[in-house]
Amino acid sequence: MEPENLPLITNDAVVFGLIAGTLALIFYTASGPTPFWRRFYGWVPALLLCYLIPGLYNTFGIIDGNSAGLYPIARDYLLPAALVLLMLSMDLKGLFSLGPKLLIMFVTGTIGVLLGGPIAYLAIKAINPETVSGDAWSGMAALAGSWIGGGANMLAMKEIFGTSADTFGQFIAVDILVGSTWMAFLLALSGRAAQIDARNGADTRAIDEMKERIAAHQAQYARTPTLNDFMVILGLGFALTGLAHAIGQPASAWIGANAPGLKSFSLDSTFFWVVMLVTTFGVALSFSPARKLESAGASKLGSMLLYVLVASIGMKMNVAALLDRPWLFALGAIWIGTHGLLLYIVGRAIKAPLFYFAIGSQGNIGAAASAPVVAAAFHPALAPVGVLLGVVGYATGTYLAYGLGLVLRWMAT
Repeated sequence: MEPENLPLITNDAVVFGLIAGTLALIFYTASGPTPFWRRFYGWVPALLLCYLIPGLYNTFGIIDGNSAGLYPIARDYLLPAALVLLMLSMDLKGLFSLGPKLLIMFVTGTIGVLLGGPIAYLAIKAINPETVSGDAWSGMAALAGSWIGGGANMLAMKEIFGTSADTFGQFIAVDILVGSTWMAFLLALSGRAAQIDARNGADTRAIDEMKERIAAHQAQYARTPTLNDFMVILGLGFALTGLAHAIGQPASAWIGANAPGLKSFSLDSTFFWVVMLVTTFGVALSFSPARKLESAGASKLGSMLLYVLVASIGMKMNVAALLDRPWLFALGAIWIGTHGLLLYIVGRAIKAPLFYFAIGSQGNIGAAASAPVVAAAFHPALAPVGVLLGVVGYATGTYLAYGLGLVLRWMAT
């Protein structure tokens, strides 16, 4: 880098302090200390600012996100630990007890995302081929990770398929804009749930039973977390991250040297193995007593690590590149429209309550971050159902989005 092009801040410790302070300010204002901020965050998601503001620092030369040391640490250590902690609260037994229609709608939503990606790709390729040129397919794989699972899955796909920072930033914008618009639509529908269910002849008795079971579960396991809880949670997350690296590095090296044909499946990537292993570890632990750590805030700590990674990726983005592919928003609209249409058809066929339609969708599109918001719009006691389905999305998002990414890469060649 030429001296005249040096960023204002070159010290990594100062860069980290700037990013940490920025995140603190975003979350403080997002807590709604004044009516202005409550209105502001009603329109602007905090996640977008966590990505956009560090991107502005990079765009205007305050920092150089591409040379800063924060991102590799966040990618290799924070993301895997976050995946472990987000998996802990998954309760498959509880999910199956909620009734078959809810599961059918959730799986339908996932299938809608898997089908919608290739459909949207082909539609936009016919209308504006330049939009899906280059590494756009890998950005779509990352978006699929978000729309099946969540932010951790999206970031994992970004690393596995090597999505460029600019392309990833463009798909972050699609995720936020299209996903937030869809969520607003679902929230608007929640106010007319009774009328819509009555018109469709939906049976809502299972929802009433669900409210009673969830209220009892919350009363039984609620507790105030302690320092010991936080040490155990973080220690578990980072210990399993270390174990995944210990297994993944020699596994990827062996495949790279002895099975070069598997490179097309990213099996020679250490990061691929780390992500798959920590996801598997987390799912396995959800069947063990470690699941109780969720009541002490395991998923909240996982989300905290995730937001540091989001900001460190934002540091690498040139914000001006967001305007390079406006047709990507049409791609996102076609994609999510396919998802919604399939849910509508199946929901009408099985006479599913509107709540199942909404949470079956948002459990995929918004995952554990926003699915509880949609669920609570129907009834506050139903919010944990959104968390439950969102966590299932976290567990499956890495695997399914990886498979879709391979399909999209094949379509792009």
